Amino acid sequence: MTILVTGGRGAIARAVTAGLIAAGRDVRVASREPSALPSAVGYDPADPAPALRDISQVFLYSDPRTAPAFAAAAEAAGVKHVVLLSSLSSLGGPEDPHAKTEQVIAEGSYATTRLQPGAFMSNARYWAHQVRATGQIRLPYLDAEEAPIHEQDIADAALRILLDGPGNGHDGRGYPLTGPESMTRRHQIGLITTTTGVPIEAVDLPPDEARAELPMRDEGQRETLLAYWKSCVGSPQRIEPGVELLTGHTGRTFQTWLTDNPGLFS
Repeated sequence: MTILVTGGRGAIARAVTAGLIAAGRDVRVASREPSALPSAVGYDPADPAPALRDISQVFLYSDPRTAPAFAAAAEAAGVKHVVLLSSLSSLGGPEDPHAKTEQVIAEGSYATTRLQPGAFMSNARYWAHQVRATGQIRLPYLDAEEAPIHEQDIADAALRILLDGPGNGHDGRGYPLTGPESMTRRHQIGLITTTTGVPIEAVDLPPDEARAELPMRDEGQRETLLAYWKSCVGSPQRIEPGVELLTGHTGRTFQTWLTDNPGLFS
């Protein structure tokens, strides 16, 4: 039985692949750019059928635009189980893009399991260029609270579900996932300095300045993000038990993530 891991170049996909190989499972890694990844097969989200031949389980990244094509191809290929990497935002209502993807993927006759992580600790990578160039991190709503999660914890959760397989308590379930601590981004920046020794000036941008500086092509997405951050000011995020439930260990801390990514801010 072969397991297909899509998005093969991503950090989570790479960690899932490594765990499956270590467990002795037959793995097929798929990527839109297979030439950049040794032994990967090509994956066209608009036509996933070739990559799904002889596949029993799939680790799938959420994408509402291509979910219908995947669901149809998985059904035709006889896939038995799909582990969907969705988002905590899917719990916000049926109009959320990830919620729409979950609905489409769940319509197949195969078993489905949804992983619903919140903010990733790896989002801090986007701050590193600012720090190296200016010594600053410029963000709106620095006092917005979130409980970011280490990508390895997401991979560990996915690995547990894939190894257990369909029919072992995960079918039809969604697992909200967060890190172990709710914190403001101001506090995250302070932890970067404490952990790495790199001095950083935290600049709390007014919303209008943030609109000018945030490099996002989709204006609607940017406004949704700004509204979400505003709503999180003064509201600690609930810590979800999914990581410990699935893996048996508590979630890795932000300090651990920084230690796992040395030299990022220097």
